[in-house]
Amino acid sequence: MTYALEVDGLDKSFGAAAILRHVAFAVEAGSTTAIVGPSGCGKTTLLRLIAGFEKPDAGTIALAGRVVAGGGWTPAHRRSVGYVAQDGALFPHATVGANVGFGLPRRARTPARIAELLEMVSLDSSYASRRPDQLSGGQQQRVALARALAREPELMLLDEPFSALDAGLRANTRRIVADVLAKAAITTILVTHDQPEALSFADRVAVMSAGRLAQIGTPREIYSTPIDVPTAEFIGDAVVLSAHVDGGRARCALGDVAVASNGVHGSARVMLRPEQIEVTTDGAGVSGTVVDVDYLGSEMLLGIRLDTGDGEVPERVTVRRFGATALTPGDRVGIRVLGKAVAYDL
Repeated sequence: MTYALEVDGLDKSFGAAAILRHVAFAVEAGSTTAIVGPSGCGKTTLLRLIAGFEKPDAGTIALAGRVVAGGGWTPAHRRSVGYVAQDGALFPHATVGANVGFGLPRRARTPARIAELLEMVSLDSSYASRRPDQLSGGQQQRVALARALAREPELMLLDEPFSALDAGLRANTRRIVADVLAKAAITTILVTHDQPEALSFADRVAVMSAGRLAQIGTPREIYSTPIDVPTAEFIGDAVVLSAHVDGGRARCALGDVAVASNGVHGSARVMLRPEQIEVTTDGAGVSGTVVDVDYLGSEMLLGIRLDTGDGEVPERVTVRRFGATALTPGDRVGIRVLGKAVAYDL
């Protein structure tokens, strides 16, 4: 199979600081991949290496089977890659039309082509005469995308393009961008530190930590079966408990819990997502006391101190409860586990 992008053994340092270490992955043509990780883990540096803005210290990058870095060097302007930066990087004194047409050959910068590109990102042609400061943040990012699309790239790189937008505008702009790229069948890589954004936007999610690729898989795989506890805790709310695993069961502060088969045995830690923990008011299950409540509209996050805490396991768990009778600190509750936990060796 020829991949749209292949990265192999990629290293990058700035001075004494190692930013990327032995990063390797491949991206199928037409797919969408989100690269997620905490600030400083190397996400943006990886994107800049793929775009051709930086050279790797070691390793190779291939686009559609052609090596462009390592064993040869192809500069950014000769790679069929579009790039949208966090702030859009529009020219502030140029019109929208001039910004969109910047990457086009002079003879292709026609009003009809500019209008076509604006229409692709759900902006009508009247926007062509405006300046960036006359647009909302979401509109500016769509103009930046139109400019990147003008080159008809085979690969689109999005470097946290929605992070500066407010929540409502962010979700709407993300949907528009996703639709545009899907219709154009352009292979896309999104860099973000926003876990829900990564899970909802992409076909595959790559989790980075301290310059290394910790795990890559479908959003469901990453969320449901993270490779280790740090990945589990980064990608979403997690309840992690000390346990003893034997025969597909774990004994822990939440009682006897089923465990997904992954070869772990003996002393371990188990991970559950908050939605796997059911709160009851009839006394069933492991008992505990509500110690705090975060009201989030359609759901509540409950902090519950378990009666089973003995100093060797966490006495407190966080539980998500949807559309149910309100609970308050001091209420006595029971807890039941739904589904299977994921176990990790100590």
